[in-house]
Amino acid sequence: MDNGFAESEGMRNLKYLLGIDLGTSGTKTVLFEETGRAVASETIEYPLYQPKNGWAEQEPEDWWNAARDTVKAVIAKSGVKPENVKGVGISGQMHGLVLLDREGRVLRRSILWCDGRTQEECDEITQTIGKERLIELSANPALTGFTAGKILWVRKHEPEVYEKAAHILLPKDYIRYKLTGEYATEVSDASGMQLMDVAKRTWSDEILEGLGIEKRLLGKMYESQDVTGEVHQEAAALTGLAAGTIVVGGAGDNPAAAIGTGIVSQGKAFTTIGTSAVVYAVSDRMALDPKGRVHTLCASVPGKWTVMSCTQAAGLSLQWLRNHVCTPEMAEAAEKGVDPYEIMTAEAARVPIGSEKLIYLPYLMGERSPHPDPDCRGVFFGLSAMHERPHLIRSVMEGISFSQWECVEVFREMGVPIEDMMICGGGGRSPFWRQMLADMYGCSVSTVQSDQGGALGAAILAGVGAGIYSDLETACDALVRKKDSSEPNMAANGAYVKYFTLYKELYRTLFQSFKDLKNI
Repeated sequence: MDNGFAESEGMRNLKYLLGIDLGTSGTKTVLFEETGRAVASETIEYPLYQPKNGWAEQEPEDWWNAARDTVKAVIAKSGVKPENVKGVGISGQMHGLVLLDREGRVLRRSILWCDGRTQEECDEITQTIGKERLIELSANPALTGFTAGKILWVRKHEPEVYEKAAHILLPKDYIRYKLTGEYATEVSDASGMQLMDVAKRTWSDEILEGLGIEKRLLGKMYESQDVTGEVHQEAAALTGLAAGTIVVGGAGDNPAAAIGTGIVSQGKAFTTIGTSAVVYAVSDRMALDPKGRVHTLCASVPGKWTVMSCTQAAGLSLQWLRNHVCTPEMAEAAEKGVDPYEIMTAEAARVPIGSEKLIYLPYLMGERSPHPDPDCRGVFFGLSAMHERPHLIRSVMEGISFSQWECVEVFREMGVPIEDMMICGGGGRSPFWRQMLADMYGCSVSTVQSDQGGALGAAILAGVGAGIYSDLETACDALVRKKDSSEPNMAANGAYVKYFTLYKELYRTLFQSFKDLKNI
């Protein structure tokens, strides 16, 4: 069939790499030339299930169907011969629990990163291992977002399911299994399970034995760039890939996005604002926050670690506002044929710093960083009769940004330098939001020429695994380029500080009220 992209002589001489990015809202697959240029892209979305308040689940088969069909689509669109695709990398939403039986069949929906049901199990983990020892080993306190608590929850509440479990995987590792038949994982994603000795980059026997979790249930551990298996015949027939194509370890979504934005050495960091928001910095040493306000994980770069924060409901807060408050903006956007967020951002830009004394706390799904608290909830503070929708929009954007700023303060307190900040995700496309963050951070904030993020990072890892690039630093120096930069306005920084100080006080003031609200 002639698809309009018949492979030319030049294309036949090029090598190609595939990046699969398994997100919460959908899976995006991108085919890249070895130069980093995106050749074809495809995205398929799937539903999120919330059977109870604070719960979040998805069907692993939805992920596989989306991965299978997007891979097939990009190969067909590009006209590239399957044998010229030299490697596959997978990035994915972190922490989700996938349980399989002996035949590799899914036993229940995956419990996701943003699910908050496991506080009792987290308390049990802390009591069993010891708070300080748990941080020494796993580099983090017990958090509801992490995988260990989810395992204990299923064992306690669904023992008949747990008894059948033969394999425990993370979301992206389920896609690996479907492609290769291998039960494997890699250090960047696995260190978010709370079952690793993060300093040694291996499973922790002490944690596993303490929690009664058998090591045989877990996948084999690799570095992110290591080859973990090859595409088998059945997967090749379903996806259009060539059988024998290598599949590397890949990375969690944020470690992969770090590679895709060139964050592979100390001093560099990125902010991503999607459904959640993350600040991610690379460190040459394993830096720990004894208060557990941010996460320390293994980097996708061998021999390096990362410090990472996570605001649970960042873009989700703006999406909530769009869906339930900004009907006029959505109608105007439809009429003009533009994204509703463009209209919303333009309205926010007309409101002064501080949203005329309106402050938003972005805790719609509880919080992880810098407040590991599943009970806190969203707040508009200072709402008055003079406030209109533009004030609400700017207040939400500022509240999300304040959360990132608070996390950056923690990084600097830990001795992790941030000298250069990149930005990606939906928030990175907004010059207004990018300038807001530069003003708050007090450093330049830049976008990259390629906005493929996690998919590009996964593909670069595949390129290292396939021997196309010698190492990640060399690959990123060659492939990742800055596009737009926003320099900080320190006068604006001073204006923000007044509201930021109050923003930080509000959580402490409302801490007990959040607990009381939960118990009503």
